[in-house]
Amino acid sequence: MIRLRYGNTNTYLLTGSGGSLLIDTDYAGTLPAFFREIKKQQILVEDITYLLATHYHPDHMGLASQLMELGVGLLLVDVQLPFVHFSDPIFRREPRLAFQPVREQDATVIRCSESRGFLRTLGISGEILHTPSHSEDSISVVLDNGDCFVGDLEPMEYLAAYEDNGKLRADWARITERRPKRIFYSHVNEKILG
Repeated sequence: MIRLRYGNTNTYLLTGSGGSLLIDTDYAGTLPAFFREIKKQQILVEDITYLLATHYHPDHMGLASQLMELGVGLLLVDVQLPFVHFSDPIFRREPRLAFQPVREQDATVIRCSESRGFLRTLGISGEILHTPSHSEDSISVVLDNGDCFVGDLEPMEYLAAYEDNGKLRADWARITERRPKRIFYSHVNEKILG
């Protein structure tokens, strides 16, 4: 796993024996910074097989269409389909970004129940879980080695701070059933679980 930091969102590249998966991108307009970061990490765009956004907020999917144009496949979980264009109106207000909407018809769409088999084709052992407490389209990637990528999911330490925390509690219950060892967030440092 390689952490790529080139804007405000932590992104992660998982590499397996059959391909790789980039988890999240940053905001639209950050492609030059993305290129600088992958060059620093000695990664070529051609090394990235798929992009998976943890959800379709602007700071997680802003480079999706540009990366698709460069040959990176887009992996969509079926629960994300209704939300793929959530950020389009936000980016349209900033014409300097020259944002192009995602063409979901060109994406590979799977269900969470199919994720283990799909990831196995990349040589990655793990699964994708629907974790909708942050947004209805949010997903988390839990690897069998204990690494867990949760996007903007509120940290489990925050559970007590919310009166109505049923969704968040359910999300963390699904994740902790898999016995994660390290939690990787999009905007804060990783958490090592004891």
